Amino acid sequence: MTGSLIKQHKETTVLSPRPKVATTPPKQSIPQSLGWCRSFNDCIVMRSNATQSRPSTSEIDKQVAEMKQEVQKQKELKAMYKTRLERTQVYLRHCLQMAQENHLLDLMAINDKITTTQLQTVEEESPVNNIVLPPAGATIDPTLPPQQTENNYDYLGDLINLAKTNGWYIEPHEIEVEEIVATGSTADVYRGKWRGLDVAVKCIFSEFFESNENGISFFVQETETLSRQRHPHVLQLMGACLDPPNHAWIVTELLCITLKDFLHGPGSSRKDKQRKVPVLPLKERLTKALEISQAMQYLHGQNPVVIHRDLKPINIFLDRNMHVRVADFGHARFLSHGEKALTGETGTYVYMAPEVLECLPYDEKCDVYSFGIILNELITSQFPYNETDYSPSKIAIEVAANGLRPKLHENGDGQIVVEELNELVQQSWHGDATVRPSFATITCKLRNIVTTFFCNNNM
Repeated sequence: MTGSLIKQHKETTVLSPRPKVATTPPKQSIPQSLGWCRSFNDCIVMRSNATQSRPSTSEIDKQVAEMKQEVQKQKELKAMYKTRLERTQVYLRHCLQMAQENHLLDLMAINDKITTTQLQTVEEESPVNNIVLPPAGATIDPTLPPQQTENNYDYLGDLINLAKTNGWYIEPHEIEVEEIVATGSTADVYRGKWRGLDVAVKCIFSEFFESNENGISFFVQETETLSRQRHPHVLQLMGACLDPPNHAWIVTELLCITLKDFLHGPGSSRKDKQRKVPVLPLKERLTKALEISQAMQYLHGQNPVVIHRDLKPINIFLDRNMHVRVADFGHARFLSHGEKALTGETGTYVYMAPEVLECLPYDEKCDVYSFGIILNELITSQFPYNETDYSPSKIAIEVAANGLRPKLHENGDGQIVVEELNELVQQSWHGDATVRPSFATITCKLRNIVTTFFCNNNM
């Protein structure tokens, strides 16, 4: 009996399932920062707060527009840097080819074997030591390596002697500097007085010399180039203070109005939707173009040739009688007959020739291209590329890659003079530099137009 009960108890223990114990999961605290509702009232409050913090549709549209604008800007920069890289590759290939054609690579290899004594003998026999001023055929560019301008102080000393001999050396205490009239990237221009005359004083920043090992040569070249010029439509040098870095001053005649201000009004820009001054008579505008061409014909007629490389309305001044003065020779250089320059992207994008933008060899015809843009600006009285919303870098890319040019004057009246002028403009800014006319030809054509069509007409 007892055994059967024990057996039955075991079977019951094995076969009977364990009773389930109800367990309650531990309560987890819900952080308020997650925004979960703990009650119906909380949901109402949180929804109200979320609605208040949500940005408006106009703010979102504004942010999207700004982001799109930034993306477009980055795309343009990417395209510009890609184009620059391609131009640099072309430029380097050209340099290598020139070095091979002139056996410079062989000379470099041989140079490693020359002894110190032989090298000193070569230097003593070199004509470089007899140079009084920077060689006219080899422009000193502030972007060149330091070894290209190792005679900086020799050049400065020779220029000081030249200035004292010719009577245009000025001591700093002779200048009475007054208010500032213009500001640039390397200098400020002040109104001043010198020996009773009103003058313009271009003061090169001392930081320019401290940060640029070729700064002195750059200053010497600009001053010496300007001292050579004797033409009624080229800025006249009065003298210079030749004591860099603190007194590197170029003193010229005082001219306060630029061609840009004359044509578009003071403080005007491409962004302006309305003109600030009335459109001037065409004859008056073409007279300015003729005088610019005469000045450039004079510069290109020198031996060696002087190329300006930064010809634009802001670098062209007018005197009290409204006659032209071509100024700012900071980027100018000399070229011997048949020589090509290789310093790319020198100047201002809007007025820069395609071959310069592409870092290809170029000559004085790059100035003719710049003049073509200016001539069209004078004819239309509109800023170049005013019909587009392109940035200067975008303009440069389109000019070099796709042949972009400013809009020509529309000849609605069928005037022959407009047709002739448009033809001259297109020849001047032609993509092939060899097709562009010389300034002698341009001067002749403009003089004929002014005298023939405007002799008895005040257009």
